[in-house]
Amino acid sequence: MTQTQAAAVETPRHHLPSAGRRTPVSTYRLQLGPDLSFDQAAAQLPYLDDLGVTDLYLSPILQAAPGSTHGYDVVDHTRISEVMGGRAAFERLAEATHARGMGIVVDVVPNHMGAPTPIYHNKALWSVLKQGRQSPYAAWFDGTDADEDDPFLMPVLGARIGTVLTAGEITLDYRTLPGHEADGEQPVLVYFEHVFPVRAGTEHLPLPLCVQAQHYRLAYWKVADEELNFRRFFDVDTLVALRVEDPDVFDATHALLLELFRAGHIDAFRIDHPDGLADPRGYMRRLSAATDGAWIAAEKILEGDEDMPEDWPVAGTTGYDAAWRIGALHCAPSGLGDLAAVAHAVAGDTPGSLPEVITDSKREITTTSLYAEVYRIATLAHAICRADIMLRDHTFNWIGRCITELVIAFDRYRAYIVPGEEAPEQSVALINQAAREASERLDEELRETMSVVVDLVLGREVGSASHAQRAMRDELVVRFQQVCGAVTAKGVEDTAFYRWTHLVSMNEVGGSPETWGLNPDDFHRWCSAMAQRWPVTMTCGTTHDMKRSEDVRCRIGVLSQYAPEWRALVGKLHPYAEGIEGHTENLFWQILAGTWTDEGPIERERMEAYLLKAAREQKLWTSWTQPDAEGEAELAAFVGRIYDDGGLMGAFADWHQFTAASARAAILAHKAVQLTCLGVADTYQSCETVQNYLVDPDNRRPADFAHLADLASYLDRRAPLTLAEEKLLLTRAVLRLRRRLPGAFVGPDAAYRPLPSSTGNALCFARGRDPRVVTIAARLHRTTAKQEGFTEHIVVLPEGTWRDVLTEAEYAGGSVPLAELLRTYPCAVLEKIAGPGGTDAGQQADALLPQASGGDALFRPGPRLGPDGRPVPASIPTEATEETTTGLLGWLSRRFFERTHPDTTQGDHHGNGTRDERNGNGHG
Repeated sequence: MTQTQAAAVETPRHHLPSAGRRTPVSTYRLQLGPDLSFDQAAAQLPYLDDLGVTDLYLSPILQAAPGSTHGYDVVDHTRISEVMGGRAAFERLAEATHARGMGIVVDVVPNHMGAPTPIYHNKALWSVLKQGRQSPYAAWFDGTDADEDDPFLMPVLGARIGTVLTAGEITLDYRTLPGHEADGEQPVLVYFEHVFPVRAGTEHLPLPLCVQAQHYRLAYWKVADEELNFRRFFDVDTLVALRVEDPDVFDATHALLLELFRAGHIDAFRIDHPDGLADPRGYMRRLSAATDGAWIAAEKILEGDEDMPEDWPVAGTTGYDAAWRIGALHCAPSGLGDLAAVAHAVAGDTPGSLPEVITDSKREITTTSLYAEVYRIATLAHAICRADIMLRDHTFNWIGRCITELVIAFDRYRAYIVPGEEAPEQSVALINQAAREASERLDEELRETMSVVVDLVLGREVGSASHAQRAMRDELVVRFQQVCGAVTAKGVEDTAFYRWTHLVSMNEVGGSPETWGLNPDDFHRWCSAMAQRWPVTMTCGTTHDMKRSEDVRCRIGVLSQYAPEWRALVGKLHPYAEGIEGHTENLFWQILAGTWTDEGPIERERMEAYLLKAAREQKLWTSWTQPDAEGEAELAAFVGRIYDDGGLMGAFADWHQFTAASARAAILAHKAVQLTCLGVADTYQSCETVQNYLVDPDNRRPADFAHLADLASYLDRRAPLTLAEEKLLLTRAVLRLRRRLPGAFVGPDAAYRPLPSSTGNALCFARGRDPRVVTIAARLHRTTAKQEGFTEHIVVLPEGTWRDVLTEAEYAGGSVPLAELLRTYPCAVLEKIAGPGGTDAGQQADALLPQASGGDALFRPGPRLGPDGRPVPASIPTEATEETTTGLLGWLSRRFFERTHPDTTQGDHHGNGTRDERNGNGHG
């Protein structure tokens, strides 16, 4: 069977929208909020339409907590955000968007609600706290139906309850509350800015007894780490989990969104954090049924070798699986040795020890911020065993140790086990593998207990398997998976990925830093499979959750191509960071290089804010819960000293110049691949140009749309002058191409075909069952530059005549020199303008790849792979050799020496004073 025939046969219909439902082609993410209302978004439609965007991709639009800058802390599912303009403004935006033939994708937050301050802004939660089990919302929140002896924990106090009461910091007051005017004046408990309801009939009790008599328990904030009795979003106490698996809760929390969908104002949905749900598959099925098969993208975080669950009726992921692979294409395997040596010298990390870092980080999380969650499922498992005569000799301590180690060893967000169904084979294998690893860290006598725990979390019949225990056992199956996701998110992405600093561009949400580099063959195989199975999935370059923008990641990734020089530079910089913890230091140097633009370094204030957050996430010497004020002050002072040092900043300016060509190639090629390789291509607001965004809140700053529109208008009259303008030209040209030829990119006919090339330093592929688009993207620029370009290397284009949408140059099908295609830009995106079409074109394109189905490499060999299929690290040199200090490295080293030792040079011809002024005054 040819690839053309296979694509027609194998596309699962439940991963495509139903007939009549809109499929986005190219989305543009807008971060709505106080700085971007619906009406302000509507004012950008002419620019976005001109850019080629087919669908607006909106952050959550429901009413969020006061002061929210992101919208993920929804407090009222019956109202559209007032700060964004309310329902009328949203409908105006939708109508204006649809009038241009564009669509609306809305971000949905099913997992949790905000617990705002004051809490009365969330009427549902207020009702539960006031009325307990008698509240009509009692079934909404995961934990609010606790026993009267275990009231809902409210960990908001700055000291222990006895201290707070003695100090008179909690008072009883009578107030008419905003949004609750119909209830008139009512008694409330007040603690500074916090306001809580009072259970009817308890307001006349002495204050300590009144506080004690509530349906909730006011507590010291640190109590939550051990005694929290409700599920939350990860470890965020102000985001309380919803039971959206309950049909009534689903209906109530989705009624307004579905009403807007059925009215034609919303076309598609993006689902936030499905891994937190009790039954993500059931949720997706319910939403798909409620929308008659709308396009739905799930923010599913997948491990490197993990596939999206086939039985979810969704279009695919939000693109993290594509993002890390595209980035890895530009990571040079040869750089591992030197960058590992830097990490060892600066931070003490041992090459190959990432699994140990992850294990240590997850263990820390299970014993601190998420201890209560792990304790909760251990308590549930023990209750099951204690009530079963066949299992009751497994003690709480034994069960707790086994569950803790199993959660730590489980290597992804969740298994896909549904109570009442036989566990899938892959889930069983994953749990068993985790159990084997966990058992190695346990005493021999606990192996039997581990076996019981495994059976319980897999939903197997173990012990007496009494039907009276069925609800408890089902709950354990669900909660174990929810805890695994939370521990993985906080332990890996928010701890280990900040600690592991070999090359931080790899350490992203949904990333795979252990995969050091990816060759074109592996990328082609993945994309070909995805185009067949998930033809309308999403790709992304930057998101509101990423730790670094696509351009920052590209610049940092380039370090792998210049690893010996970077190693030498950091060796010279290291003495200037005396007293700074090594992981924080190594992160800082990479971020400084990655965020440097043609205008200079990132603003000092942004760098200081980022580095403080990163250090607290590392949890090595300071943290959110135990900040080291003196150390944090020294960190800020260190940043200031570096920014004020003209010599050091001049060296980084030289580094920027030194690597500029490779960074340009990576940034533009990365964008070209992201916009053309798979499914629905997303552009994060303003990332059609070069942006040096860092982790939130930095990446949620307002976009300057007026400036973007001006740049676009300039490009209508002249060629681009800067890298930012080149990226805008590229993005606009490709988005317009996607709009012209949607079938080549999304849907059952959007096949992906590798194209034969004589070099692995160019990624070449065609899109469309009848190939209509070809992408050629250079990779590992420095390697090619050392070989004096692509010289005689060629790519074989499908038959026909092709026009580059970037340069308007035309090419005939067949062998074409890469040097000719990539003369102007490091990438080319070609549109077929003449030639065969239909089945003939598909068969001719298939004939170009006689080796593809056999799995043979189309290109020269990539890095040597180990038994696990991952690149084997290169040998790590112990010191720089004489050879490594010549040529470009020698030039950089001499430049750095001259910058930092001006007294030893004569006639400082490098303009040190001018650079001091630019970097000192401009950013200091």
